Amino acid sequence: MSNQTNNLTRCSWAGTDELYIKYHDEEWGKEVHDDHTLFEFLILESAQAGLSWITILRRREGYRKAFANFDVQKVAAFTDEDVERLMHDEGIIRNRLKILAAINNAKLFIGIQKEFGSFDKYLYSFMPDGKPIVNHWHKIPATSPESDAISKDMKKRGFKFFGSTICYAHMQATGMVNDHIPDCSFK
Repeated sequence: MSNQTNNLTRCSWAGTDELYIKYHDEEWGKEVHDDHTLFEFLILESAQAGLSWITILRRREGYRKAFANFDVQKVAAFTDEDVERLMHDEGIIRNRLKILAAINNAKLFIGIQKEFGSFDKYLYSFMPDGKPIVNHWHKIPATSPESDAISKDMKKRGFKFFGSTICYAHMQATGMVNDHIPDCSFK
């Protein structure tokens, strides 16, 4: 379940793709409490639904350009003209439902910020003792009770493309859960 490079052990999913390795080593499982970054991963993880994560990572810069550097206020204000512009943007996944969901989710994200003070505080309100979970899996699950609860609440609030599996991936990406294998050098 691991791969080794220069005496460093990594989770096997990182494989040999340089982009995946960089993402694994520098971001995945690292705690993030910045709403800007949490919004970025909300957009990226929602876009990933039904696709591989490497597909989205390879388009990350395209998403950054297309979605106003993940400025939640700007994305929430996108118009029908912006939707049409995005439908022709080869730097992103051109799926109308996912584009509309990103705009919808931006508006809801702002609402949660107003209600809880930050999206981070909202997310961590679902975590045991308000802290990240460090797991010691050998086989990583696709969901957790926390991702089930968060995605259920977000769905009730109107979020789209953010089921429990996508939510769990978001939690992994932002360090709400640390699922590096026990012998990983980057946990």
